[in-house]
Amino acid sequence: MRRRVQRDMSTIARRGVHYLQKLNAENVPADLLERGQNRVIDASLTLIRERAKLKGELVRALGGVKATSSLLGVPLGHNSSFLQGPAFAPPRIREAIWCGSTNSETEEGKELKDPRVLTDVGDVPVQEIRDCGVDDDRLMNVISESVKLVMEEDPLRPLVLGGDHSISFPVVRAVSEKLGGPVDILHLDAHPDIYDAYEGNKYSHASSFARIMEGGYARRLLQVGIRSITSEGREQGKRFGVEQFEMRTFLRDREFLENLKLGEGVKGVYISIDVDSLDPAFAPGVSHIEPGGLSFRDVMNILHNLQADVVAADVVEFNPQRDTVDGMTAMVAAKLVRELTAKISR
Repeated sequence: MRRRVQRDMSTIARRGVHYLQKLNAENVPADLLERGQNRVIDASLTLIRERAKLKGELVRALGGVKATSSLLGVPLGHNSSFLQGPAFAPPRIREAIWCGSTNSETEEGKELKDPRVLTDVGDVPVQEIRDCGVDDDRLMNVISESVKLVMEEDPLRPLVLGGDHSISFPVVRAVSEKLGGPVDILHLDAHPDIYDAYEGNKYSHASSFARIMEGGYARRLLQVGIRSITSEGREQGKRFGVEQFEMRTFLRDREFLENLKLGEGVKGVYISIDVDSLDPAFAPGVSHIEPGGLSFRDVMNILHNLQADVVAADVVEFNPQRDTVDGMTAMVAAKLVRELTAKISR
């Protein structure tokens, strides 16, 4: 049933884009299309703004916290170089977070049902915006503006549910611009995602960290779990001064990675977790299955021991269309979100 629904959603999405292409082919005036696009964008941002205001007011009224994790879904999949299933991930992750098979406390004892720990402002309506013919330059701006709207409501801090990894660029850009300076980034992934442009797409999920580094949004970038990297990936890493920790040397690097201290002298720390950083034995529901990855407890040890002021985070590249029947990877993604929540909230 779930797979049939996902196929139906994908078909609807394609029809929307095809409809717009048909309108363009029929020479609909450009100003008419632009006005319509602007209305949809304004409505989308208004929805995020009002949800964030409501949740921010609630948390401030309850008091007693400096930082609250706030879920923001960005269901974007079209910048993937292989499969677009990550666009369907945010609702599956939410479903798994609140699954009755486990309790609502994190390993560190944070209670997720407490709105001072976790709130949710909903999703950026990516497909609806794209159906209006909005290009990726403007879409990335909408994502950035949505993140900033969340951050305006102190003490909310964005915990973003992807989506493919292209979303990390507009999210990190927004965080850096809103805080007024660069952040340190801890990036867990099988791939460095630092191509200058992959298959001609500067917004490819394989190019997000090139955009981040060339924009000056990060001072320090640590990439952990890497086991699928090309010569360009290594050259780009050297160009931007990236600290790349490959799985082939993980045993040697483990002690360092499990005792990280980041963020001194910058505006905070951003954590980006691509689910394919995990070995597929733990998380088979990803587009790019790459054996030889981190165990789930490896990731937990890195997160739990990290000394940092985590100002924002994302979990990306979970592909529900490749998950097991029992939704194992959805539960893994949800557990990552739960533990990131504990890391952010205080």
